[in-house]
Amino acid sequence: MTYKPFLLALALVAAPPATARVIGKNTPAERVTAARIATLPTARQGAWRTYLQRSETQRAADRASLAAELKPGQTPPPPPLAVGGGEGGMPLDRDAAWYGGPEARAIADTIVSFQTPAGGWSKNQNRAGPKRLPGQRFANDAETMNPDRSNFDAPDDRYWTFVGTLDNDATTLEMKFLTRVARALPGAQGAAYRASIVKGIGYLLAAQYPNGGWPQIWPLEGGFHDGITFNDNAVAQAAMLLQAVAHDPGYAFVPASLRKAAAASVERAVAVILAAQVRVDGRGAGWPQQVDALTLAPISARNYEPRSIASGETTDILLFLMDQPRTPAITRAVDDGIAWLKARAIYGQAWTGKGTPEGRRIVPQKGAGPIWSRNYDLVTGQPIFGDKDQSIHDDVNDISIGRRNGYNWYVTQPLQAIAAYDAWRAGTRAITPKPVSLRVQ
Repeated sequence: MTYKPFLLALALVAAPPATARVIGKNTPAERVTAARIATLPTARQGAWRTYLQRSETQRAADRASLAAELKPGQTPPPPPLAVGGGEGGMPLDRDAAWYGGPEARAIADTIVSFQTPAGGWSKNQNRAGPKRLPGQRFANDAETMNPDRSNFDAPDDRYWTFVGTLDNDATTLEMKFLTRVARALPGAQGAAYRASIVKGIGYLLAAQYPNGGWPQIWPLEGGFHDGITFNDNAVAQAAMLLQAVAHDPGYAFVPASLRKAAAASVERAVAVILAAQVRVDGRGAGWPQQVDALTLAPISARNYEPRSIASGETTDILLFLMDQPRTPAITRAVDDGIAWLKARAIYGQAWTGKGTPEGRRIVPQKGAGPIWSRNYDLVTGQPIFGDKDQSIHDDVNDISIGRRNGYNWYVTQPLQAIAAYDAWRAGTRAITPKPVSLRVQ
């Protein structure tokens, strides 16, 4: 993807614009549809039509499964309560013995009970809570969400949304926890957990697009959720899990055909990541939060998340690529991505004011930095900021206080990739630290 060139070498940003202004209006992403697939080259259409039909069939099966669990006239139980990010109750840092104990097994049983017929999981649920009841929804509903269709994230059905997703580490986190429990229970006691993992692998393989990317939600739900999602490291998390399935002896219980398919899946994921890197004047830059599944063009997400090159997603992708077998294409992508991050660094400015009446703001501060804007304009390479009314601004101080306080507009995560780069170049790459989620509600 090539955009109007801008000078990377002169891109150090010292201050926000002298005169703040609205520079554009955000527009919604397109969903994957049969009509759009029909515009693809003929040779590509068959695989995409098959994929879309698989999604529609699975979505219908998922919904029908709940009705089948209820007796005629029976009222379904209320949906599970939503919890905040990081409150899922699935720790991955306990000693190996703990995962074979009663507390971990109770969590694993709840996880298995909430697995969808497709094989995935929803997000923002407490897996340390009770098991799913017959007829109870797999996901939280969106009854509290504003159903106004001008909101890009308004679901088609407020009572059926995120039923199977990679958002907020969902599905991959459940599978990682189950893997630890299954390894602690190698006999019959772990059979149900191993079966759930195998089903989850099938979900990831079925949800992967023909070009190697993953949507945020599968079966598909429409809007930006159909985009190949780099946010929350979704694509890389799915690929890394399947990479472990393909090569880690701990997954020997997985059928050989699935392990082989997992290896091929990772190769396709790497290929689409490389293809989605934004190119500026013939050179690679960074990556967007998400790209259109069919065209790989950057797309918007929520009302205040415009098309952009995103520093956080670029960081996560670079860390992932530095953990892959080195090829000329990967080397070039990493070199270019790191150069872009270095050129986008902001010095002499601080993102401060949390908890103050004025709200969070970017202000001059001698010696501060480096920090990075969350989003950079695709044409000018300058920081951009969105608001809930879909307006796009060139100064974060100009957007509403609610959006300034409720989103990580400036980040430091790129330091992780830059710090890892020298070791990677020298062949002494350390283990990648767990990426930090940047998507704040």
